[in-house]
Amino acid sequence: MTNKLDQLRTMTTVVSDTGDMEAIRAYKPTDATTNPSLILKAAEMPAYARLVDEAITWGGKQKASIGEVTDRIAVNFGAELTKIVPGRVSTEVDADLSFDTDAMVAKAKSFIALYKERGIGHEHILIKLASTWEGLQAATRLQAEGIDCNMTLAFSLAQAVAAGDAKAFLLSPFVGRIFDWHVKAGGGPYTAETDPGVLSVRTIYAYYKTYGIKTVVMGASFRNTGEIEALAGCDRLTISPQLLEALSKEEGELKRQLDPAKPGPAPAKIAMDEKTFRWMLNEDQMATEKLSDGIRLFAHDLNKLRTTVQQRLSKAA
Repeated sequence: MTNKLDQLRTMTTVVSDTGDMEAIRAYKPTDATTNPSLILKAAEMPAYARLVDEAITWGGKQKASIGEVTDRIAVNFGAELTKIVPGRVSTEVDADLSFDTDAMVAKAKSFIALYKERGIGHEHILIKLASTWEGLQAATRLQAEGIDCNMTLAFSLAQAVAAGDAKAFLLSPFVGRIFDWHVKAGGGPYTAETDPGVLSVRTIYAYYKTYGIKTVVMGASFRNTGEIEALAGCDRLTISPQLLEALSKEEGELKRQLDPAKPGPAPAKIAMDEKTFRWMLNEDQMATEKLSDGIRLFAHDLNKLRTTVQQRLSKAA
């Protein structure tokens, strides 16, 4: 019998959740996704210094802004990833734009243009947007122009329904962060079958399949292999190198848990508008807090990268 990672690949598209190229080469995922925290971590690794150095050198010559240089770093990493994975690479719009629809649309188009300059078509890229109401409106506009979006920082059915309405290409529910919140709130102990993050993804999956919503469900932010196994069969799962390695070493049968032909019971169909979205999110304490926390975390790490860029540009001047 093959290992559980190989079995998972037969029913789910496996995505690597890292900016570490070598880890991606080792586990051969179909897609790769990054975020400001992963880019910051990878940018601090000596193996990828050249990707940062190139952007700094370019920025100095062009008298570019700090934001233009950090964008170039993100695209440098993304361009390298497109050489390794056969599918899509996700690049994230700045977290501090999460409540500005126009700015998110402009940034997304800027990223697509930067990739195009390198000969990389938009069909190889997913633009990651925070699943705020403004982010979802940005996705509606971008998808209408053929730019596919990955709605990130998703913690609730309200966000999932709105992402489906926006015709977003993909939604990333954050399994582990949902689990973390409930544990901190005194919940549990949880098994893989009672894990609130797992149950959230199963509900979203059932909703999408029941009502014919084409948005891809990609579980993300896993804490253990049990969560991953409990979502075997999900459209896509984005997994850290550490958990990919663990799955590659695990033997035994991996049973399909999610099946589009038998999605399970789904909530009643929701007519979503801004008022309904904001009210549903407000009523969900976990989702409200984790969305806010996630935006702050990504913004914090992006600002750390900007500070590094600013320091290096000053020295190069």
